[in-house]
Amino acid sequence: MNFKQSFILAIKSLLTSKMRAFLTMLGIIIGVAAVIILVSLVDGFENLMLDQFDSIGANTITVSLTPRGSTRTVDVEDMIKLCEDNPDVLLAVTPNVSAMASAKIGTEDLSSSITGVSEDYLKISTSEIGLGRFLTYNDISTRQKVCVVGSYINKEFFGGNGINQTLKINGNTFKIVGVLEEVADSTESSSDNKIIIPYTAVRSITAFSFVSSYTFAAKDETMSEQAKAIIENYLFSIFSNDDLYTVASMAEMLDILDTLTGNITAILVGIAGISLLVGGIGIMNIMLVSVTERTREIGIRKSLGAKHFDIMSQFVVEAATTSAIGGVIGIILGIVVSIVAGKMMDLPVSPTPLSILIAFSFSAAVGMMFGYFPARKAAKLNPIDALRYD
Repeated sequence: MNFKQSFILAIKSLLTSKMRAFLTMLGIIIGVAAVIILVSLVDGFENLMLDQFDSIGANTITVSLTPRGSTRTVDVEDMIKLCEDNPDVLLAVTPNVSAMASAKIGTEDLSSSITGVSEDYLKISTSEIGLGRFLTYNDISTRQKVCVVGSYINKEFFGGNGINQTLKINGNTFKIVGVLEEVADSTESSSDNKIIIPYTAVRSITAFSFVSSYTFAAKDETMSEQAKAIIENYLFSIFSNDDLYTVASMAEMLDILDTLTGNITAILVGIAGISLLVGGIGIMNIMLVSVTERTREIGIRKSLGAKHFDIMSQFVVEAATTSAIGGVIGIILGIVVSIVAGKMMDLPVSPTPLSILIAFSFSAAVGMMFGYFPARKAAKLNPIDALRYD
């Protein structure tokens, strides 16, 4: 008996008891769908994080200061001088001040991130100006109440004509002098929803007094570790205690993110794989029942000359077919649910062909593996005893 004949017999067997066949496939369907959904969501989360990192730049180094009462401090001028003293390695530096403030346009509240930076921000970030201009040295030095907004704010609230319009931050009026180019999809939850102001102006709208966060840019990504070492040595010479500051390169953070998401994916796939194993056990159980129910049929086939391999292949193919059909249904279900879940969670979810191929291959392999024992039992039946079976 060839594969085609075994496959046709398997389909006929499944069609004779549709409900039992579906219930047998259910474990495989759930397992395959779970693998695709979980892998897709983790990939979506990783892609979202990578988009956020890309907006900062792969050659950046972040510095966080926590003096905790130390008499020694580092101010913005010190960090700028450090950058100027190492022009072969360091490209630029900007303070980063997250303003805990409320923003309004007219009577509408804005749920936007408000960040204070210097005029060198664009040298460090991958952002570019789409309309108007960016902050200037004069804006920083004179604490001008001007701002640059993301494309979401410009489109949503000003119809694309935000230049020279105003908004209020903690009751203070800021003039919009520039709009950043769109980098995401100009939605409220994207990185296009931001307000950038001079870091010096943050003092006039909040209780901010000390800059504790800086972002440096190395000349290129290959110099990130060298740049990090220069910054660490400088800070240690000031504080003499590496517990008072943290220096992290974006390259390191990307490696950590990649390792973390890889481990999470492996754990989640392992958990989802348990469903596939349970589904495989269900297939084996039903195939054992099927062998018992078809004992006389097996006896007749053997008496007519069917060989050991013919009986084996019939039941293995039937088990693999059951599992494969369940795998296809699980793939469709997994793709649909992952896309819907991605939209609900606002994640860039797109099921990968690799995850689909792995899930389907594993489901078919589970069917063959758990179908082997029942098939072996059927092939070993004595034809005379099988014909007498009632």
